[in-house]
Amino acid sequence: MAENQFFVDSDKLSKEALDQKHQIESNPAARPDPMRYMEGMERISSDLLEKVLKQTAGYDYEAYTDADVRRALMHETCSVEDFKALLSPAAQRHLEEMAARAKYETSRHFGNTVYLFTPLYLANYCENYCVYCGFNCYNDIVRKKLTMEEAEQEMKVIADSGIEEILMLTGESHKMSDLAYIGEACKLAARYFRNVGLEIYPVSSADYRYLHACGADYITVFQETYDVAAYEKLHLKGHKRVFPYRFDAQERAILGGMRGVAGSALLGLSDFRKDAFASALHIYYLQRKYPHVEYSLSCPRLRPIINNDKINPQDVHEKQLCQILCAYRIFLPYVGITVSSREQKHFRDGIVKIAATKVSAGVSTGIGDHESKYHGAPEAETGDEQFEIADERSLDQMYQDLAAEGLQPVLNDYIYVPE
Repeated sequence: MAENQFFVDSDKLSKEALDQKHQIESNPAARPDPMRYMEGMERISSDLLEKVLKQTAGYDYEAYTDADVRRALMHETCSVEDFKALLSPAAQRHLEEMAARAKYETSRHFGNTVYLFTPLYLANYCENYCVYCGFNCYNDIVRKKLTMEEAEQEMKVIADSGIEEILMLTGESHKMSDLAYIGEACKLAARYFRNVGLEIYPVSSADYRYLHACGADYITVFQETYDVAAYEKLHLKGHKRVFPYRFDAQERAILGGMRGVAGSALLGLSDFRKDAFASALHIYYLQRKYPHVEYSLSCPRLRPIINNDKINPQDVHEKQLCQILCAYRIFLPYVGITVSSREQKHFRDGIVKIAATKVSAGVSTGIGDHESKYHGAPEAETGDEQFEIADERSLDQMYQDLAAEGLQPVLNDYIYVPE
């Protein structure tokens, strides 16, 4: 990977910003150690990082054969070794058998239900320099942060569509989207939705406890890649550069009382088979350490962003993605699997019949444009999107399409009993 292959300049950046950016790019030795905690970052006593990285480093997927894959599919319970075989290139020739087994496991544990949710982007300010992300601090985009009044209006629009679960997201800016701001958004969201999720910068267990008290039910944190060398090259500035602090986010959220946690790698940043293996293994170890928690895996692939021609992603094709999701389901039969609107309609419609249990609908990755995008309201001043989406169906369209396939769309499966 060439040191400069990802980087691109914007002529609208200030000279000061450009000078700082070039200094970061041109002097790798001056960048902070990605394994070293920054001041104020909570450390927890956990061996999960060491276990996941050690297993991933030793995973040679080329060593697995057809016989290994057939043996894995014969076992009633999928071991870690079986999972390695199911992710290997040898398993591609057994995709139909894997899909049949995955469909059986999905039906056995989830029936024919598919859960629906909508993301709400609250802000796109970011202090990180992640070279593949549309929100990164050196991209020239329109930045916006919703006021609480604007956030509530967006929530009303989403809730009126019938959605009962929301995932609220921010760029990773402690200054522009501080904990108090996110907490107030959680309190608002709890008035309109039965299930409130967060995808924000990682915080301490005490901060997760505060956000849970404000109304948050679960958190999602993407490790992006479990390849530490690639992680260091892709995350050049900001708190996100600290690999272990991000890795432990789900465990800190559990310690903070969150009911559920989710995560994954962003497929295409590094070796996708090793990243898929590490993602599932991370959840596997968490599940055994904290069996009372609800877990979910995602499967995002890189999507076009501003300056996309400079990103040079490692392509992960749909057939390979299908293999990953089938392997996830066989290895982790009780874990939810989310497929986002990054994927095309035909892929999402197919994979929910086999392995996925949750999809988004009525999606916008911009800031403050749900009403104009899905309800015909006049366009307001909005913030730019994080990435392009591929499936723009509304909740009604998604609901009808799922029902037409014989599936049962579910908006909420929680019963809240007053204390």
